[in-house]
Amino acid sequence: MLDAITAKLVHYNPETAAPENDIADKIESTDNQNFTVTLKKGYKFHDGTEVKSKNFVDAWNYAAYGPNAQSSGYFMEPIEGFGDLQCAGKDSEDPCKGYTPKAKTMTGLVVKDDYTFTIKTTEKVSNMPVRLGYSAFSPLPDSFFNDPKAFGEKPIGAGPFKFDSWTKNTEIKLSKFADYSGKFGGKLDNITFKIYQDADAAYTDVQANNLDVTDEVPSSAMIDDKYKQDLPDRNAQKAVGVIQTITFAPSKVDPNYADPKVRQAISMAIDRPTIIKQIFNNTRQPATGWVSPVVDGYKANQCGEWCTFDAAKAKAKLDEAGGFKGGKMTISYNADASHKAWVEATCNSIKGALGVDCVATPVVDFSTFRANIAARKMKGMFRTGWQMDYPSIENFLAPIFKTGASSNDGDYSNPEFDKLLNEAAAQTDAAQANAKYQQAEALLANDMPAIPMWYSTATFGWSDKVTGVKITAFGTIDFSSLALK
Repeated sequence: MLDAITAKLVHYNPETAAPENDIADKIESTDNQNFTVTLKKGYKFHDGTEVKSKNFVDAWNYAAYGPNAQSSGYFMEPIEGFGDLQCAGKDSEDPCKGYTPKAKTMTGLVVKDDYTFTIKTTEKVSNMPVRLGYSAFSPLPDSFFNDPKAFGEKPIGAGPFKFDSWTKNTEIKLSKFADYSGKFGGKLDNITFKIYQDADAAYTDVQANNLDVTDEVPSSAMIDDKYKQDLPDRNAQKAVGVIQTITFAPSKVDPNYADPKVRQAISMAIDRPTIIKQIFNNTRQPATGWVSPVVDGYKANQCGEWCTFDAAKAKAKLDEAGGFKGGKMTISYNADASHKAWVEATCNSIKGALGVDCVATPVVDFSTFRANIAARKMKGMFRTGWQMDYPSIENFLAPIFKTGASSNDGDYSNPEFDKLLNEAAAQTDAAQANAKYQQAEALLANDMPAIPMWYSTATFGWSDKVTGVKITAFGTIDFSSLALK
């Protein structure tokens, strides 16, 4: 939805995910540390105001300012002066309590004129322009700063579709933005996102022509390729930049999983190929590391033996750790998507190999599930997945496993890992950068902060009322090609 209503400096090609300039006319740098961004003129927000340099600079500063508590703020970390906007109070639960950061704006962002601004990063960042198509880097209109709460209820972007309304837990409506001046528009006049409590209900509506596209075919329709009979000539699959993982609760929340040997034992106890065959009809690929094969820099078998099913080795590794002290293991998942079957199968595999009871634990919906994880209330193990924000090996590592990163749900911290990420970002040669990122990824096998499960293949189904259905490299619907017959 954000990609439909926002325009950014960069747009990702739906087929390849390659970055293409959107609002940016040019992004120039001679040293990968100082960047000059020149905007195209005439881009409008949905409230009619023009997109200018300050709309980017103000938005990024707002995101980075600690007291604003924006999860998108993490992505501003490379920009010079980011540290001065962070909270460092004495309250460990809320470091912003009673604390005012040194600055409200980053020194690395400077507006030169209405259509030019500069970015200076603390260290060299080789893939900075590639990152700038992610939604965290969207510009914000002046009206946002006047009333952020109202904006939250009715967001305003500069994309090809504008937000019209939302009915909580039911639907969100968008319509074509008449004054969109970019080259990535769509053919549809209106889009309604319908919100379902489970994937089967959405799939049934597609079969009945009550829903035009679903980006999640339930596991019940995967068996024996049933969806191909249900939706002949109305289905598609594509390998996408998505990985499914299982993350361990932070050690301070649940110390029972703190020992890396326990984590490695659990990973070895999971029979990925059998689960993929039985639940997903071989439409997934067993993960051998933490980075998706669709991005440049992917290296196979980074997880080594720890991601290879071996019940005897798994049991021996658990015994080496002194056994499991927590009584039973749990894997939590959000019950409003098609996860129940594979989580139960994973628990059965763990129980069979390790002789420890494992319980698949449903949480009512994704919103509650993620809120519990963010508040560090979730114990045991829990389902995690990652859809790439931008096409880079770095995106599968830094936002998830770097110390203090925004999506570091297990609070993993390894100074050597962080150091290698910084060294990789500073490389000017892509191959050398990838080599450093690969070294960092290899360290994850020693600590196992999250268990790699499988690389995703997106499977779509659609009604007979639409044409031009394409799956993007991110596993999302390409709204620029979708049309009514």
